[in-house]
Order: sequence, then C-alpha cells, then structure tokens
Amino acid sequence: MATEEGIVTAVSASRAWVKTTRMSACSHCTSKDSCTTQGGQEALVEAENPVQAKVGDRILVSIETAALLKASFLIYVFPILCLIAGAIFGQAAGPWVGLSASWVSPACGGLFFVTALFFMKSKGNRLAKSSAYMPKIIRILPPVASSKSFSSCPIT
Repeated sequence: MATEEGIVTAVSASRAWVKTTRMSACSHCTSKDSCTTQGGQEALVEAENPVQAKVGDRILVSIETAALLKASFLIYVFPILCLIAGAIFGQAAGPWVGLSASWVSPACGGLFFVTALFFMKSKGNRLAKSSAYMPKIIRILPPVASSKSFSSCPIT
C-alpha cells in the first residue's frame, strides 16, 4: 500500500481534495514532473474520506499497490506493447497485401498505438469511477508541532 501525507483543502459529502507534497521517493521517478500539478512540488488529489477529515486536517492518504501497478501498466506498458504488435503485424501483412513491409509496419504500429490511446482513455474513465482506484484517507494525523523560537537566545 502506497501512503502519502497531505492536508485537506476541500471537502464534499464523501470525498476530500488533498494537497500532498512530493516526498524523497519521488525524486527517483522518471515521471515526477508530469504527475504534479502546481510548480512541480505539490499535487492536488481527490480521495475518499471515510474518516470524515475536515479542511485543514493533516492526513494520511493511501492507494492499494495492486491498483497502482495496474494503472501503471495501462499507462506505460500497454501502449508500447500495442505499438510493437502493430509493427509486427504490419511487417507480416505488408507482403501479403502486396505492399512494402517498410511502409506498412510503421503505419500499423502507429495505428495500433493510437487505438491503444483511445482504449486507455476509455478504460481510464471507467477505472476513475471505481473505488478500488481512488485514494483513501486512512487516518487523521496530529498537527505538526511548531518549532520553538530562538529569538530569546543570545548570539555570541
């Protein structure tokens, strides 16, 4: 289960909008700049709110690992597999229909890739409605203790 800390910025009946800050684990991800929404450091995420968190609460939000892996496969691996399958199909089908395989192979690869993008969009819209793929607020965290002021310490 992947977890992240955040702050609730808005609440509806059963959902909450959570602002999360990129953690150190994100620094190794190749998609770190494309998955954030505000200046590359913060992301706004819609999450289920079974713990009834309120605006301003510091919370812990999680998403199931299986859902994360399935979504990652759909986004990163599936289009590439379709592109390769289309190129192989075009390579085999080109001579069969009397055309040059060097033209049919990239055309079929591109066609399969674009078809995969439309499929991903359709599947993504269906998965977005499923609660299995929605992050969930699992716990309200205590507020962060403010740091002590050192203005009364003499500087020598």
